[in-house]
Amino acid sequence: MWYKCTGGKGLKDMVILPYKDRLLLFSRYLQQLIMESLGKELDLSGNKVEQGISVYGNKGSTDQHAYVQQLRDGINNYFITFIEVLSDRKGESPEVEPGQTSGDYLQAFLLGTREAISAKKRDNITITVKDCSPASIGMLIALYDRTVGFYATLININAYHQPGVEAGKKAASSILATKAKIIAALESSGKEMTADEIADEIKLENEKEIIFKLLIHLASNPQRGIKVSSGNGFDKKFIKAK
Repeated sequence: MWYKCTGGKGLKDMVILPYKDRLLLFSRYLQQLIMESLGKELDLSGNKVEQGISVYGNKGSTDQHAYVQQLRDGINNYFITFIEVLSDRKGESPEVEPGQTSGDYLQAFLLGTREAISAKKRDNITITVKDCSPASIGMLIALYDRTVGFYATLININAYHQPGVEAGKKAASSILATKAKIIAALESSGKEMTADEIADEIKLENEKEIIFKLLIHLASNPQRGIKVSSGNGFDKKFIKAK
């Protein structure tokens, strides 16, 4: 279904709606698994393809009220996976009203939402599991893990490397190094300096906006020993507190 709905090019988003509180984190897990694995610029032949599937969702029982209106009547740029859990809970479910338990209401929300979505011919599938036992959750994880690998094969990408994630980590390391240079420059000068002056001093003239943001963060945390001495906006001057 993924390939059919997205055209093999990520043309539609994936919405995950698990109708069980214990699966609250499952849609977030799938967001990480699918977007990190399939979001790739190049295919295995080195062609620029910019692949991926955007994933969002949360608990169907409450969060359906946040976006089902758009899913039913708005832009048709998604497909839904409903996750149904048959077992309500261990022990008896409390009655919300005579003859109707909380589990009955949860199932009604799922089936009613699915019916409303289907009436508008919006793509959706339902996965049903017996309960939220470790075995059932493990099967769900295994299902999606294998589906990601199979889909990646269909669209000819490597699902098992994350150059984008690595790029972010490298950039973060560089910014931490820049912060250390900023502090050293203020300590050695012993005078107030603007972000522009510090950028020139540490020879990072093209990073003035980053340097300014780092300075503002340092000055907002007094324990770091940097404070604003004068000026407004980007003309603020910073000094190492004594």
